[in-house]
Amino acid sequence: MAEVLVYVDHADGAVRKPTLELLTLARRVGEPVAVALGAGAQATAAVLAEHGAVKVLTADAPEFADYLVVPKVDALQAAYDLVSPAAVLVPSSAEGKEIAARLAVRIGSGIITDAIDLEAGDEGPVATQAAFAASFTTKSRVSKGTPVITVKPNSAPVEAAPAAGAVEALAVTFGALATGTKVTARTPRESTGRPELTEAAIVVSGGRGVNGAENFHLIEDLADSLGAAVGASRAAVDAGWYPHSNQVGQTGKSVSPQLYIASGISGAIQHRAGMQTSKTIVAINKDAEAPIFDLVDYGVVGDLFEVVPQLTGEIKARKG
Repeated sequence: MAEVLVYVDHADGAVRKPTLELLTLARRVGEPVAVALGAGAQATAAVLAEHGAVKVLTADAPEFADYLVVPKVDALQAAYDLVSPAAVLVPSSAEGKEIAARLAVRIGSGIITDAIDLEAGDEGPVATQAAFAASFTTKSRVSKGTPVITVKPNSAPVEAAPAAGAVEALAVTFGALATGTKVTARTPRESTGRPELTEAAIVVSGGRGVNGAENFHLIEDLADSLGAAVGASRAAVDAGWYPHSNQVGQTGKSVSPQLYIASGISGAIQHRAGMQTSKTIVAINKDAEAPIFDLVDYGVVGDLFEVVPQLTGEIKARKG
């Protein structure tokens, strides 16, 4: 069976959930070979093997931490040259898509971004994408070279599938461009204790109907009762009610959780583009004609200031 390269997104050896989802998809089209780079790369091997990686290629060098993107592309290209894979899978983060695009250019291959599913085809892997603000789904395959595919978080289940996970050192030669953009400082993100927005299984978002930053605690309380991430519409962010880093939409972050709860959000196309691939969508809005109700699985017509606290209280009560 052909091998499939999987780029590992990890933090000091702690593998992020989207990578484990990629391993599930990779097993549908071949044997996963994971590529882990930077500090803690070798520590990822046990988890990757548990989820199906037959081999784990690791490399560590100061360039991965001190410079942006290109050293990682150099390493992924080295892995590509070593393995000659049937496909290359990369998490669909901002960095992941840049890495994938640069690799595709280097190896002369086609690229598919933001896939939400992957299956084996007679002429290579077939990816499913959401198109036109998620109003349609399309199936595509790369017709030239080795497919390079980025996959959105929460597109596949995390499944245990123990494999060998043999660790091998990856020899990487950095090109002249690898040290072109240096990282001069880092500021740790302030922890909220909530899941990362793009990776969360549940997202609770607030919009214009929240009517002020001082009321966003209602959204946060509901999110915390569910162990969810907090999102916001563009209107709420532009009004200064919530940080831009939490914006869901075409000009914010794209999410695809198992459950998405929209509170006080009208459902403009810009917002829908960032959340319409969610598996189950619930909307709370006092306007029964709000566009958001056209795409929801469950809708509550009511004042969020009454509905959300009651919902939060009921969830807490049921959890004991």
